[in-house]
Amino acid sequence: MLSIAGEARNLDMVDELVSEMEKNGCDKDIRTWTILISVYGKAKKIGKGLLVFEKMRKSGFELDATAYNIMIRSLCIAGRGDLALEFYKEMMEKGITFGLRTYKMLLDCIAKSEKVDVVQSIADDMVRICEISEHDAFGYLLKSFCVSGKIKEALELIRELKNKEMCLDAKYFEILVKGLCRANRMVDALEIVDIMKRRKLDDSNVYGIIISGYLRQNDVSKALEQFEVIKKSGRPPRVSTYTEIMQHLFKLKQFEKGCNLFNEMIENGIEPDSVAITAVVAGHLGQNRVAEAWKVFSSMEEKGIKPTWKSYSIFVKELCRSSRYDEIIKIFNQMHASKIVIRDDIFSWVISSMEKNGEKEKIHLIKEIQKRSNSYCDELNGSGKAEFSQEEELVDDYNCPQLVQQSALPPALSAVDKMDVQEICRVLSSSRDWERTQEALEKSTVQFTPELVVEVLRHAKIQGNAVLRFFSWVGKRNGYKHNSEAYNMSIKVAGCGKDFKQMRSLFYEMRRQGCLITQDTWAIMIMQYGRTGLTNIAIRTFKEMKDMGLIPSSSTFKCLITVLCEKKGRNVEEATRTFREMIRSGFVPDRELVQDYLGCLCEVGNTKDAKSCLDSLGKIGFPVTVAYSIYIRALCRIGKLEEALSELASFEGERSLLDQYTYGSIVHGLLQRGDLQKALDKVNSMKEIGTKPGVHVYTSLIVYFFKEKQLEKVLETCQKMEGESCEPSVVTYTAMICGYMSLGKVEEAWNAFRNMEERGTSPDFKTYSKFINCLCQACKSEDALKLLSEMLDKGIAPSTINFRTVFYGLNREGKHDLARIALQKKSALVTQRTVS
Repeated sequence: MLSIAGEARNLDMVDELVSEMEKNGCDKDIRTWTILISVYGKAKKIGKGLLVFEKMRKSGFELDATAYNIMIRSLCIAGRGDLALEFYKEMMEKGITFGLRTYKMLLDCIAKSEKVDVVQSIADDMVRICEISEHDAFGYLLKSFCVSGKIKEALELIRELKNKEMCLDAKYFEILVKGLCRANRMVDALEIVDIMKRRKLDDSNVYGIIISGYLRQNDVSKALEQFEVIKKSGRPPRVSTYTEIMQHLFKLKQFEKGCNLFNEMIENGIEPDSVAITAVVAGHLGQNRVAEAWKVFSSMEEKGIKPTWKSYSIFVKELCRSSRYDEIIKIFNQMHASKIVIRDDIFSWVISSMEKNGEKEKIHLIKEIQKRSNSYCDELNGSGKAEFSQEEELVDDYNCPQLVQQSALPPALSAVDKMDVQEICRVLSSSRDWERTQEALEKSTVQFTPELVVEVLRHAKIQGNAVLRFFSWVGKRNGYKHNSEAYNMSIKVAGCGKDFKQMRSLFYEMRRQGCLITQDTWAIMIMQYGRTGLTNIAIRTFKEMKDMGLIPSSSTFKCLITVLCEKKGRNVEEATRTFREMIRSGFVPDRELVQDYLGCLCEVGNTKDAKSCLDSLGKIGFPVTVAYSIYIRALCRIGKLEEALSELASFEGERSLLDQYTYGSIVHGLLQRGDLQKALDKVNSMKEIGTKPGVHVYTSLIVYFFKEKQLEKVLETCQKMEGESCEPSVVTYTAMICGYMSLGKVEEAWNAFRNMEERGTSPDFKTYSKFINCLCQACKSEDALKLLSEMLDKGIAPSTINFRTVFYGLNREGKHDLARIALQKKSALVTQRTVS
């Protein structure tokens, strides 16, 4: 009752219930006290919260980490850093600790006070307790000062770090520049940029921050002045900087200037991304130039960029404003055909606009499209692939024309409050004791909906045990009922944790509850079985689906063929049979599937079937040039370079386009063979016809030069990339890390790893795996253990091989206690991810 009253923010009722408990002699237990502290804390009734806390203490209950956590967070939210600090000191004396998130919250709160020494001592505690580096801790501290507007303290911290002779890299200065821009101290921010310039630390990124600062003040003229400064310095502006300026120019109705800026970007050889192109589309639509908008939007595909969910949604909303409903139906059909998720809030937006304009017939068409919409196609394509073993695989993934940078998952529903999602995720990660977690959930004021549950499962899927218990708990609440999307996501979470018993249990529960089970549900299960090598079960599941009367969809075929082609559990015969069945059923496979299938055939030496497959693909409408480029790439991967060059020479179609598509693959194949001069000749010949080297070509060169121990050439290649505004990818950074480690340059490898994160590229599973392997081979297994912890903190689940590598490495180095910690982390992860 207290929880319900607290959720309703009815504090009078809470007080009445407490009085009634006392009258009836009903003693409060630890749950009652923590509920009251949380209720008053969320309502910002700090006085009452403190009173309850003291009463709890006097009642003889042992104050645990949960109670302190709730109290400190409540005080931080209320801006009472002085009191939060007292509780923090009390925790420290009792040996009670909490995680990095609460530390950051406390740091941000105390930074607003004048107690600089105290704030620095908290940063020191973060290093000691959370096991993070001083470099990172001072970065958090500097950020806290800047966010709190304590620019003077931030500058003093920089001076102090300088006196300590701590390396002040670009990260610190960028944080400071951001803080100064937020405080509207643009003159001071420019002074810091001048310092960076003298130290040769300035880059396009920091100038982009300055430009963002001016645009935030709507001072477009000064932003454009800084934009000219970047160009005169010889450093090409970043795509995001071009985009931000264009957006402001379009907003100010300066359409021609915005378009000229876009054309300038193209002329300078800076490839626009989906955000930049979408900004131009919005600009055309703002001028009611729909035909031009479509032309620009269609250019994404020509540039090898797949339009994102966000790009489509902006297009739709702009068309809504001008009531161009026929165009919206055209976009929805295109999104559906491209397997792009169409969110319910977009449908609602369009239907609402149509209702206002009396378009009743078209509303019926929109609702029909909504029924056909596949809300989980992106989820199926987001499943991870098996880890590769050779370093050459680092670059090979980029040697295909269709691979573009895009989000693995669509953005969260705008109808779902992100703060609510974050709050529930924090609750689920705060304790391994489900009873305590359940108490916290019951005290939450969040309104649970199926859409919210889907987002929570998506964001916290690494904590499979907690999120699936949460899924079960929320499903029993009055007035709530899971929908098909929520069940599909829960099935995926269980499968990702290899908890197949729980996955099947959820499937049967879904059927009992009368939820619609579609091909997507089956495809999720097929993918989860297959990605762990259980391909025989995946095949049985596919047949079981057909026995249930469901006709396989394109995504179901794709999931099964993809897992059958992977090295783990590979079944080429079954993959071939299923691929042919897919074509007979009238489906045209996408480029990713064709790449997997042809690559698999070539890897097992069946190039004859791979070649014959090209004719079949051409007959069903798959682009012939793309099919040949994928085949040539596959030949290069298995070392059959001469055969690949022969196929390229004998191709009778559009040769120039095929050259562009296969360019990176041929260069990579030549470098693998050790033929540097021919590879460079190929690069130069493509430059002559206007095709600049892409990131995959540069990465191939970097891998080659590291292998040949030519470090100067590596650095020269990196400078060329920067000069041509070619942003390194996660694959490039991974190659740099492995390359430095192969030369015994451990510190340089760490610098590359840190630089990667500072520039906004997040390390992926493969990056961590390869760095861990390299560290253990270099007898730096303790550092590898820290990377395991970092992976877990970022929601990336280390594999059994990762744990085994670190465990063996630590034992070889005689660090048996740390080896036991590695095993404990593995056991904890298994427990954390499974329910069964």
